Amino acid sequence: MMKIGIIGAGSMGSALGTIWAKQGHQVTFSYSRDPAKLQSIATAAGETAQVGTPEQAVQLSDVILIALQPFVLEEVLSTVGSLENKIVLTCMSGLKPDFTRQTIGINTDLKVSVAERLAELAPGAKVVEAFNITFAEILASDSRQFGSEHPTVFYCGDDPEAKEIVAHLIQDCGYDAVDVGGLIVARSLETLATAWVQFAVASNLFPNIGIKALRR
Repeated sequence: MMKIGIIGAGSMGSALGTIWAKQGHQVTFSYSRDPAKLQSIATAAGETAQVGTPEQAVQLSDVILIALQPFVLEEVLSTVGSLENKIVLTCMSGLKPDFTRQTIGINTDLKVSVAERLAELAPGAKVVEAFNITFAEILASDSRQFGSEHPTVFYCGDDPEAKEIVAHLIQDCGYDAVDVGGLIVARSLETLATAWVQFAVASNLFPNIGIKALRR
């Protein structure tokens, strides 16, 4: 059982936190413009879920999921205190899918991936990126299976112990966890995430589509 803080209770944060709470993890939901909605998310997630401030979510937890819009990242992190030695999981992307089916829409304001920027803003944190090639609608459904298949979630980071814990959390959500290397790979993973979103939209399969890495 892990203690997990959710900073950003939008569609991704609320869906992942709910899955983990139902798996028996202690989950603290935080950061929503609507306190009543935040409370309803925690209530629906079950007895192991509660609400708090982002600072409380950090203090009470060993694993922190950051599920924010990148433009508020620095502001929010300035309020939460130290993330040193915390496992910090991010599903954010600094890329901007514009749904024109013509461009990936790279955010040129960023010189590094959002995950690397997060690591810069949170010295000592064990940053791992994952869950940015799946959709919140799939996470919120009754099952993540596609027939007999479990879709893949790629993850990357520099701390082996943190990555092992994140792999288990990915598996708790019903996905096949595939380690793709160090945190620098987040640059490619975030690009893949944006291309994946646009492919799903262009194929008219969004959001009922998953990606699978086949092993030989």
